[in-house]
Amino acid sequence: MPLAPIPMTPSYRFGGMTPWGGNDLRTLYRKDIPDARTGECLEMSAIPGLESRDAAGHILPELIETYGGRLTGPGFEKPFPLLLKLLDAKDTLSVQVHPDDAYAARVENKLGKTEAWHILAAVPGAELVYGVQAGVTKKELLDASRAGKAVEGLLRRVKVKAGETYYIPAGMVHAIGGGIVLYEIQQSSDVTYRFYDWERTDKNGNKRELHIDKAVDVTDVHAQLTAAKETPLEKGRWLLLHEKYFTLERFADFDGRLKNDRRRFSVLTALSDTVLSWAGGSLSLTAGHTALLPADGYDLHLQTAGALLSSPTV
Repeated sequence: MPLAPIPMTPSYRFGGMTPWGGNDLRTLYRKDIPDARTGECLEMSAIPGLESRDAAGHILPELIETYGGRLTGPGFEKPFPLLLKLLDAKDTLSVQVHPDDAYAARVENKLGKTEAWHILAAVPGAELVYGVQAGVTKKELLDASRAGKAVEGLLRRVKVKAGETYYIPAGMVHAIGGGIVLYEIQQSSDVTYRFYDWERTDKNGNKRELHIDKAVDVTDVHAQLTAAKETPLEKGRWLLLHEKYFTLERFADFDGRLKNDRRRFSVLTALSDTVLSWAGGSLSLTAGHTALLPADGYDLHLQTAGALLSSPTV
């Protein structure tokens, strides 16, 4: 018998782990956040200690152990390839970069980290750090980062608004600005190298740890990208990204078939009230909630005013 969609219960990063976080995940999506500085809601996660779980309390690695390739698709069991978050940036995040697979494996014994952001909400004038200014060299970046505030002048900033999608390959310098709530799909990795944290200190006067040498080592100073252009697939369905590690689609006012793909799992996140139905069952999701769609699953009927669908690229 095929596996039914699995509604996921998230884990959270909050408080001192996300000093830049806020409470918009509660305000916008009725999330039961643990702290008024909750920055990350990990909707689908196999990261140790931050695993998402099913309604019965089984964490994602346990589900993978139970169902194997029927859940994930062949070859995606270990390491589980993707991590999905909702982020609330009340304040600006640190300026950072992530290594690619080769560097992360050699130095950290982990996966690298390529990611993408879909902007869910943004205050007027909100912006991202999205690369460095054209012509900046690694030596200039290293010297400025060691000096601290001097690095601010080397950063490339872009204004953003809700509905836009930004691809951040490994090696691209980036930071989420304050006043932004976004959806993040990424490789399942927690390797982050910080350049700069805006001279902030905690209540004891301590600055956050930086990793300047490693950060500069992995940076691609030539990365100059723009917001992704969506491609229509059918009425109410668009392709946002089709990259090496993941594929991202958007639905709006969609009422139609979502065909099962036995090669891979998918993850559906509702942006408004959403109903999945299949032979013998149905699942309702409210905005900001996520279901894991198994590889060995049903063909589904999807009704939604808005949703995002991520899958590992095959």
